[in-house]
Amino acid sequence: MKLILKIFFIFCCVYIQAQKKPYFLIDSETKVKKKVKDSASAVQFLDSLAQNNYFFTRLKEVRKKGDSTEIIFDKGKNFNETYVRLSDSISGKIKVQKEFFTKNLDSTKKSINKIYIDDGFAFSRIKSKYKGQKKGYPIVELDINKNDKRTIDGFVVKGYTSVPKRFIKNLEKEFKGKTYDDKNLLAINKSFQGHQFISLERPPQTMFTKDSTSIYLFMEKKKTNSFDGVIGFGNDKTDKFTLNGTLNVNFRNIFNSFETINLYWQRNPDKGQTFDLQTDVPYLFKSNVGLNMKVNIFRQDSTFANVKALPAFYYHLNSRNKIGLRGTFESSSIIDTLYVQGKDYNKKGIGVWFEMVEPTDIDLFLYKTRINAGYDYLSTTYTKDNITSPQNQFYFFGEHNYHINGNHFLNIKGEGAMMDSKIDFSANELYRFGGWNSMRGFNENSLAADFYYYGSLEYRYLIGSQAFFDVFGQYGQLNNKSLNVKPKLYSVGLGFNFFIPIGLMSFQLSNGNEFGNPFKFNDIKIHWGILSRF
Repeated sequence: MKLILKIFFIFCCVYIQAQKKPYFLIDSETKVKKKVKDSASAVQFLDSLAQNNYFFTRLKEVRKKGDSTEIIFDKGKNFNETYVRLSDSISGKIKVQKEFFTKNLDSTKKSINKIYIDDGFAFSRIKSKYKGQKKGYPIVELDINKNDKRTIDGFVVKGYTSVPKRFIKNLEKEFKGKTYDDKNLLAINKSFQGHQFISLERPPQTMFTKDSTSIYLFMEKKKTNSFDGVIGFGNDKTDKFTLNGTLNVNFRNIFNSFETINLYWQRNPDKGQTFDLQTDVPYLFKSNVGLNMKVNIFRQDSTFANVKALPAFYYHLNSRNKIGLRGTFESSSIIDTLYVQGKDYNKKGIGVWFEMVEPTDIDLFLYKTRINAGYDYLSTTYTKDNITSPQNQFYFFGEHNYHINGNHFLNIKGEGAMMDSKIDFSANELYRFGGWNSMRGFNENSLAADFYYYGSLEYRYLIGSQAFFDVFGQYGQLNNKSLNVKPKLYSVGLGFNFFIPIGLMSFQLSNGNEFGNPFKFNDIKIHWGILSRF
């Protein structure tokens, strides 16, 4: 190869006046002609052949033709099967024997180069040098030109730039200073997948300068406001057919601070009504501290009414996990004086909670994994009896969408709660569950308990990206000390969910009962709902 370069250098000197004239490189075997701008480019091309397995490339003829120069070369045989001899630096890096035989030199070079790229040497280059022959095969020495190591130095936001500054600071905290490699680039891209407020128009792009490496994020704002309406059909306690429903409206990121304002209303077949108003601001004063304020009102026909306020502060551990501290202020009033199972009471206390949400890249699912757990210590005062008693309350919810294979998924869900006190609970302070979002097959909030749990398995078959069919089964148990009952419950059903122009539509049939009771066809619950984003 050195001889080739010397010959070509002499040629360049002879034709120095033609430096600005076109050069043509012609392969003597294939007759393929390649145009280059000058002699330096021609040398670079011939050198690249020698670096890519054509170790016996030779110059056959140089001729001047009018205003151009033609260089005829013979690249020889492509030796992809060779003996490899590694330099000391490469051998020490990858911990393999210094000399070995390979049937694919290209693959070997790529594998070695990838190791250096994964260490942040984005512009590393493997150099090949012919060192003779052995048993009819070339001996090739491989060395590395690493150049400078690259780390992620910062982010540049393009497109939707009104994201909270704390969000970008958290991103920099997680990735700034880390090695620039495919693993971290994929992690950056994944952190935006399933994000409820923003998405990336394209994968992260990179800008290299001499001294820095910047990641460009081309963001766009999602349509995150939503309307979720559910209409239910079923029988009440007197077996009378009733209509019930749920309205859930979310206003999100209107002020570009990732805030949420939630309005929730529900009416169950037994004339109970629930109203929730909740506000969440995730980055107070550009910090990782968030504020959540919730007010809940529950009224059971003309029997009693409960009002609960839950102010909370929380801290973002990272983009998916947060831990919080909350207060509880609750008051209940008995409206019907004949309702002797209930008592007027006031509660106040403090608690801690944790939430983890892992996003999903499947639009039909709300998330891949969600975990919510909490503990509250409360002081309860029963006003008429003038009795004050401490209470402990525990809560857990977990859900995961497990990908079996292909279009087959398994949704696994579990929920449980317990309240503990030295005195008996009144009926109007018990947990209330059951319905569309918990123990399906039962009326909304028709189950009352001081302790309950249930587990759910739901098989989902995706029909493309626009619909899925599901079959589910649930098992649960509750404990109601005031009634001295511990029934074991089950629920089964099926459903169909699909996208229409206005949103995600859901249709579901379910039936729930206590073990030991006969199956009743007229206990089947029908739910129809629509989730629309705007």
